[in-house]
Amino acid sequence: MVRAASLFVCLLVAAAVPAVGLPQDAAPDFTMALTGDSIITRALSVYDEPEYVEMIEMIRGADVAFTNLEVQLHDYEVYPAHQSGGTWMRADPAMAGELVWAGFDLVSLANNHTGDYGVDGMRLTMKHARDAGLVGAGAGESLSAAREAKFLETAKGRVALISMASTFTDHSVAGRSRGDIPPRPGLSPLRFTTTRTVTADAMAKLREAAMALGEQVPDNPQRLRFSGETFVVGDSLARHTSPNEDDVAEIAAVVRNAKQLADYVIVTIHAHESGAERMEPAEFLVTFAHAMVDAGADVFVGHGPHMLRGIEIYGGKPIFYSLGDFIFQNETLLRLPAENYQAYDLGPDEHVADFNDRRYAGGTRGFPSQPRIWESVIAMPTFRGGELVSIELHPISLQFGAPAWVRGRPLLADEELSAKILDDLIRISAPFGTTIRAEGGVGVVQLR
Repeated sequence: MVRAASLFVCLLVAAAVPAVGLPQDAAPDFTMALTGDSIITRALSVYDEPEYVEMIEMIRGADVAFTNLEVQLHDYEVYPAHQSGGTWMRADPAMAGELVWAGFDLVSLANNHTGDYGVDGMRLTMKHARDAGLVGAGAGESLSAAREAKFLETAKGRVALISMASTFTDHSVAGRSRGDIPPRPGLSPLRFTTTRTVTADAMAKLREAAMALGEQVPDNPQRLRFSGETFVVGDSLARHTSPNEDDVAEIAAVVRNAKQLADYVIVTIHAHESGAERMEPAEFLVTFAHAMVDAGADVFVGHGPHMLRGIEIYGGKPIFYSLGDFIFQNETLLRLPAENYQAYDLGPDEHVADFNDRRYAGGTRGFPSQPRIWESVIAMPTFRGGELVSIELHPISLQFGAPAWVRGRPLLADEELSAKILDDLIRISAPFGTTIRAEGGVGVVQLR
């Protein structure tokens, strides 16, 4: 009897052995559901449209699901910071449970709204996410804690999540301790530098302007630091960005460590910065994504610009430069601090709807007027034995043109919109050498 029980235990243990070590043809598939930003302020669990239910079941059916939690969770026990990521984002703590209901396991906590309600708001957000069952990465009590990988156990393997942001308020960046000074809680940053190339004539004029303003101008006529920017002489006007080498080295070390402790490593970044166009990633982001794959990342996920960016297959691993929005309910915040109203000359008798109306000019400018903000995909890469075997892209609509209290909640897109979203992705992914086919309203990435 004891022997039979031991055999049963051995069978259970064998069934739980991670699939990465198995031959590829014998390993089970491991599928991820990856999404972009989730600014969630309203319940998800009350709706039942067929195209909504099908989307939710698809996320739940994945072995792991990720989104960027771009809102603070608290009951206003804390006061707003002096500066926000644009709007002070806050939602009911119950929204963490709504994300779990929808099938999510992993969230990034590093974005431009991490510090909207100070350190205490960040701590409450981390607590409510954790208590709901979400594994969150990218923020912590120190820079080391914010940098570190967080792990999720699944029946088919262990998953590591490493998150950071290149777009952030200065006060929200985590720091280190030194001597008797405790570390500063905050988010994990990826800093970068921008260099602008200008002609020799333009450089001469810049140097003249700098001297006229009393700035110290170096003797080197080929390089100038002026008005917070670095200028160098070149043949034509251009802008180049590069990631901070120390940040890249520190994060790469975390990725290498995580790769030795988990079957799959997901690296995510919140980056608003763009190239020549908003749908084009900044130069530093491409460099950084490649470095993360070189360090051992299995998937790289970008979010932040509130619209889709191209997809690259690098070293056999997928890089999603931005997955746009998954939930975008920024117009149904319950309250806003005085600073938000003052910026638009709104008085004490005007409220959130008045703020939205003034900010977006009755829906004729900004986010409500831009269809691409409300179009996205759920990316579903599948691995077998640790190797990428397929990527499906499921177009979703966040209901552009619907009233403010409706738009922002995702549904599977209809046939016409799906075709449009996939056409956009095909076009913006082509510069990366990526081929995407549309099959029955679903995008399929061609793998080499």
